[in-house]
Amino acid sequence: MRQTSGRDLVHRFEKNPIIELEDLSFSCLNIMNAGAVKAGNQYILLVRIETMRGHSVIFVARSTNGMNFVLDKEPILGPATEGEFQKYEGHGVADPRITYLDGVYYIVYTALSRNGKRLVLAKTSDFQTIEKLGLISEPDNHNGALFSRKINDCYVRLERPFEGGNIWISYSKDLYYWGRSSVVMSPRGPGFWDESRVGCAVPPLEVEEGWLLIYYGVKETSGGPLFRLGVAMLDKEDPSRLIGRASFPILSPRESYERVGDHGNMVFSCGAIVENKEIMLYYGGADMGINLGTVLLSELVEECLGEEGRENGSF
Repeated sequence: MRQTSGRDLVHRFEKNPIIELEDLSFSCLNIMNAGAVKAGNQYILLVRIETMRGHSVIFVARSTNGMNFVLDKEPILGPATEGEFQKYEGHGVADPRITYLDGVYYIVYTALSRNGKRLVLAKTSDFQTIEKLGLISEPDNHNGALFSRKINDCYVRLERPFEGGNIWISYSKDLYYWGRSSVVMSPRGPGFWDESRVGCAVPPLEVEEGWLLIYYGVKETSGGPLFRLGVAMLDKEDPSRLIGRASFPILSPRESYERVGDHGNMVFSCGAIVENKEIMLYYGGADMGINLGTVLLSELVEECLGEEGRENGSF
């Protein structure tokens, strides 16, 4: 699966994209970001697809090897047509991030509407049906992800409120009401690849050294925003403390399927699976398909906690 060479730390699968418009049995405008998890022997993606009306819905894609996926025939999540969610999901549901926590697959996704963006918490046990549990953020909040265990008897999440372009951390006793919010990581400013804004990509991965965070960073250019992926490390028992951050991006848009599309020059991830000490990173390219990249977990840890990475821990 791995390429022997490349210009990024993440190695692209040679058969990318693994899901594209031509693979679908129905018409849609584009295919974007996917949450990822391995449930038993099945690889599961929750894929964001924009319908011909322009509304975002979420489909399940299933695989036995993590490379060849088949999408369900109908979306598993779509905009609510009644009840408390209807007002906030008028434009769709987006960017699901999956966390296995306390024996449940929890999903944090973004509700889109003319009223702004809010985070919604949902859960499933089988990826046949998904139960929406509640709206869990104030507006405007672009995305969020849960940690995979409680820390100091609290649930923990990362989020990216609209203002400032920073990654924040918040805590909760019950998964519904969140507080004690503080900034974890900020854009590094002029001259850096992530100078404009940053956000959580993959839900934090617990490793021996701490919480490994694959994040997205944006740099504004004359041709529009340029989205890349980077990696950082948070303290294991106090994840509000950033202890390391790689200087360079681990994945940049270079291939045609990452540079040309509805949103050019973009690589964006909502999920990864760790298997045999290797990260299988599922990422969207230019909002036109789902791709696969792999990287050794140890390589990312080393880049975060080497001398230069620790120096960047103050950003």
